Amino acid sequence: MSKKEIEALVEQMNNYDELATKVKAKADAIREAIKAEMIRLDAEELEAGAYILRYTNIISNRFDTTTFKRLYAELYKDFTKQVSSRRFTVSV
Repeated sequence: MSKKEIEALVEQMNNYDELATKVKAKADAIREAIKAEMIRLDAEELEAGAYILRYTNIISNRFDTTTFKRLYAELYKDFTKQVSSRRFTVSV
């Protein structure tokens, strides 16, 4: 693949990324409007035609790694492992 072809692909990728960002922003705005309406109606579940919408409170337990690391630094180190990954970036 030539450098011109790669440049064209990067420009195409950037256009699609920009389009995806705009579409996601519109979908998020719609999602927020629906949530606001459900809050206004004080409804955790709402039927709209073929759709059932739920906006519920979820309680979850998460492990507090920051506090664990501070209180048990040696134990934290014993159970920590390095992980390798690759990152793709494009700069102008």
